[in-house]
Amino acid sequence: MGRYVYDFTQGGRDMAGLLGSKGANLAEMTRLGLPVPPGFTVTTEACRAYLDTGGEPAGLWREISAHLTAVETAAGRLLGQPDDPLLLSVRSGARFSMPGMMETILDIGLNDESVLGLAKVSGNDRFAWDSYRRLLQMFGSTVMGVDSAHFERALTDLKDARGVPDDVHLTADDLAGLVATFQELIRQETGEYFPQAPAEQLRRAVLAVFESWNGERARLYRRREHIADDLGTAVNVQRMVFGNLGPDSGSGVAFTRDPATGRPGLYGDYLPDAQGEDVVAGIRNTVPLTELERLDPRSHTRLRAHMETLERHYRDLCDIEFTIERGTLWMLQTRVGKRTAEAAFAIAAELADEGLITPDETLARVGGEQLARLMFPRFDTSRTGDPLAHGLPASPGAAVGAAVFDSAEAARRASAGEKVVLVRQETTPDDLPGMIAAQAVLTSRGGKTSHAAVVARGMGKVCVCGAEELSVDIEARRFTTPDGTVVEEGTVVSVDGSTGLVYAGSVPLTDSAVIRFLENGSTDEDATGLVDAVARVLARADTVRRLEVRANADTPEDAARARRFGAQGIGLCRTEHMFLGERRKLVEAMILARDEAERAEALGALLPLQRQDFTGILEAMDGLPVTIRLIDPPLHEFLPDRTDLAVRMATAEARGALPDPRDTELLDAVNRMHEENPMLGLRGVRLGLVVPGLVAMQVRAIAEAVVRRTKAGGSPRAEIMVPLVGAVEELRIEREEVERVLAEVSQESGIAVHCPVGTMIELPRAALTAGRIAQEAEFFSFGTNDLTQTTWGFSRDDVEAAFFSAYLDKGIFTTSPFETLDRDGVGRLVRIAVDEGRAARPDLKIGVCGEHGGDPDSVHFFHTAGLDYVSCSPFRVPVARLEAGRAALEATEGSDSR
Repeated sequence: MGRYVYDFTQGGRDMAGLLGSKGANLAEMTRLGLPVPPGFTVTTEACRAYLDTGGEPAGLWREISAHLTAVETAAGRLLGQPDDPLLLSVRSGARFSMPGMMETILDIGLNDESVLGLAKVSGNDRFAWDSYRRLLQMFGSTVMGVDSAHFERALTDLKDARGVPDDVHLTADDLAGLVATFQELIRQETGEYFPQAPAEQLRRAVLAVFESWNGERARLYRRREHIADDLGTAVNVQRMVFGNLGPDSGSGVAFTRDPATGRPGLYGDYLPDAQGEDVVAGIRNTVPLTELERLDPRSHTRLRAHMETLERHYRDLCDIEFTIERGTLWMLQTRVGKRTAEAAFAIAAELADEGLITPDETLARVGGEQLARLMFPRFDTSRTGDPLAHGLPASPGAAVGAAVFDSAEAARRASAGEKVVLVRQETTPDDLPGMIAAQAVLTSRGGKTSHAAVVARGMGKVCVCGAEELSVDIEARRFTTPDGTVVEEGTVVSVDGSTGLVYAGSVPLTDSAVIRFLENGSTDEDATGLVDAVARVLARADTVRRLEVRANADTPEDAARARRFGAQGIGLCRTEHMFLGERRKLVEAMILARDEAERAEALGALLPLQRQDFTGILEAMDGLPVTIRLIDPPLHEFLPDRTDLAVRMATAEARGALPDPRDTELLDAVNRMHEENPMLGLRGVRLGLVVPGLVAMQVRAIAEAVVRRTKAGGSPRAEIMVPLVGAVEELRIEREEVERVLAEVSQESGIAVHCPVGTMIELPRAALTAGRIAQEAEFFSFGTNDLTQTTWGFSRDDVEAAFFSAYLDKGIFTTSPFETLDRDGVGRLVRIAVDEGRAARPDLKIGVCGEHGGDPDSVHFFHTAGLDYVSCSPFRVPVARLEAGRAALEATEGSDSR
C-alpha cells in the first residue's frame, strides 16, 4: 500500500501529477506563507486504485482520518460538532484543469443538529440555513445523483413565491423551508435520506470525486483536449471559510492580467455575501474586482500584494480564487490561468520584457494552434450595423451561427453540419457538449470569470457574457432585446468576442491584423503590441528550429503568398491541379487518342501550358527548392461523371435524337477506365509507366521552365518527385525517362539542367523497402495522407462520415489520424524509412508534404524522427515555423535532462 494523503504543508507545485494541479498549487501557496485554509489532498494514485478495483483502497480512510484529526486539532473543533461545527469543502483536482469534472461540495459536516449550532455560534440564522441548503443541493446532485434541475426549480419557485430577484433576499425561515424541500426531493428521487453522519458525508464525497473521473462530461473534455484516460483525479479536502456571512464577506476570482487581452492590471469579479460557486456559476451578476477597493480597502490591498507574489513566483498569468470572511482574506486556489490566443502572445512578450522569462521560454509559452486563431478573419466593423446587444468580451474572435438554446440542440445541429451559437442565461458543466459543438457562446448573466467565459477561453471559442439587456427564455427558445426584437431559435446571429457586441444576421469578415502583417508587413494601430509579439516569437522560432518549412502550392499566387508567410521552398506542387478548367479538354483528348500521333498532339498542347505554370512558380520561389510531383490521380478523374454522361445520352434518345458522338466516346472511355477502388488503381508512377509520353511531357515542361528562368537571370531549383512508388524498379524505370528528357533539354538549350529526382513515400511497402528505394532516390517526401489511408486500410472520404465519431466516442482514437499523425503505426513506418533510407544514402533529403506537416503535434514528431523539412498549406506555414522552433527547444530540454 502506498501513501494516499498529503497535507497542504507537505507538497508543492512540482507534484501536480500526484496531487493534481489544484492540490499542488494549494501546497505551493501554503509554502509561500499565503493565507490558505488548512486541508489535505487525496492523491491521483488513490483514484487510480479505486477505479482499477472498484473499491476503496486499503488504508485510505485511515489516512484521511489521521489528516482530518490534524485539521480538527488546529481548528479546535470537530467535523460536524453539534455546538460549533468544523465544516469542509471537497473539490476535485486533476493534473489538467477539466471543466467536466465533479462540482465542488461545500459545507460537509452540516446536519439537522449542527446547523443549529452554526446558527448560534455565527449569530446568523440565515447564513446557517443557506449553508445547509447549499450542501443538500450540491451533495444531492453530485453524490446522490439527483437531477440538479429539481433543486433549481424548487429554488426558483420559492423566489417567485416571495417576489425576490435572487437567493440573497430569502429569509432564514425561507431557507429552512427550502432545506426541508431539498431533503424530501432527495428521498423521493433516491429512496434514501440525506446522510446525517459527517464522516459518511466526507467518505461518500471523496468516492464521488473518484467516480466523476469517468463521467460523460469528463470523458468528452478529455477527448477534446487529448488528455490521457488513466491519469485519475486528486481530491482536495479543506476547512470551510465563508463568503456568505454578510456584507463584510464575499468571494471572487482574480487574474493578474486580463486573460482576454493580456494587459497587466487587476482583473476579475467579486460578489459580496456569496460563496465562490456563485461567482463562477454566473447566477448573480458580479461587480468588477476594482470595486473591492471601495468595499473593503484592507482586503483589496492584501489581495493585490498576494497577486503580485504569485505572478512573480509562477512567472505567468495567475488565476486566483479567494474568499473574504468577515474582513479576513483567504486564498482558495491559484493556477496558471487559461487565456485567449491574443493574451498568450501579449503576456509572453511582456514577461520577457520584464525579465521574468527568457526568449526561449517566451516561445515555449505559445503554440501553433493559438497562432492559427490569431490568423482567423474578424468582423468588418464598417459593415456591422446596429448591434442587438452588448455584453462582456470574454473570449475574442468572430463567429456566425444559428441561435440555439440548449446543449443537446447545439450538438444535434452541429453534427448535421450547421454552425450554431449557444445562448444561455448562464452555462453549467452540463452544457459542455453544446459549448464544444458551438461556434460561440452567448450568456445574459455572468462575468469574465463565469463558467462560460473560463471554459470558452480554454477551448478557444468566441464568447460574450453578461449581456444583461437580453431576456433569454430557454423554454420558449428565444431571446428578446431591449427594443422588443425577438430572436427565435434558428435565427442567424453574429457574435464578436473582441468587442462584446452581438449582431443580427451574418456579418462580413475581414482579414485579421496578424494576417495583414504576415502578408504585407502592415500593422493596425490598435494591434501593434500583438503583432510585435507574434513577430518576436516567430523570429525566435526561426533562430532555433532545425526543420525547414516549405509550402504546398500549385500556382504562382500561392507560392508568392507562402514565401511572404516565411516558406523556405515548395515541398509539394501538384501538377494535376494544372489540368483543370479549360485544360480538361486537352486531357480528354489525350485519353481518347486513338493512336500515338493523336496522343502526342494532345500532350504537345499541354506542354506550353505546363511550362508557363512552372516558370511562374519557379519565379515566385526563386533561389528556393520547388518539389514538383508528377501527375498522381487516376486519369478518369479528368473525365465527365459516368452517371451524368449516361443521363445525357438517355435524355437524347428519349427525345428521339442521336447521342452526341463525343458523349458516346467519353462514356466508352469512362467505362473502360472504371476502377472499383481507384485510390489503389492506375495512378501515380503506374500512369507514367503505362501511358506513353505523359512523364516526358511533364519533365520537358519543368526542364524548359528551368532554362527560361536561368536565361532570365533567376536561380531555379526544381526537384522532380515520382508519386506512389512501391518498388525500386518502378522508380528506376521512371528515373531513366526523367534523366533522358533532362539531357535532351540541356543539349537543346545549351544550359545544364539538373533536377534532383526523388519519390513520395505513401505506401507501407515503400517505407519498409526504403533502403532499396533510396538507391534510386535523391530525396524522400512522406505523403502522410495516403500513407495513413493505406496503413489503416481506411478510405478517408468514406470512414470520416461513417464511423470516426463512434471511434472517438469509444476511445479508439483520441483524435483523427488524418489530423494528427498516428505515431504508433504510421509514425513507425516513417522512422523505419528514415533510418533505412539514410543508411543506404547518408545525404538523403527527407521531408513530409501531407497536411500533417502543418499540425503542431505532428511537427514535433517529425523533428524527433530526423526529417529535414515539413511542408503544408501556405496558411499553416507560420504555425509550422513556430512549432518547429518549439520542437527544437523540447528536444534540447530532453537531452539536457538526460
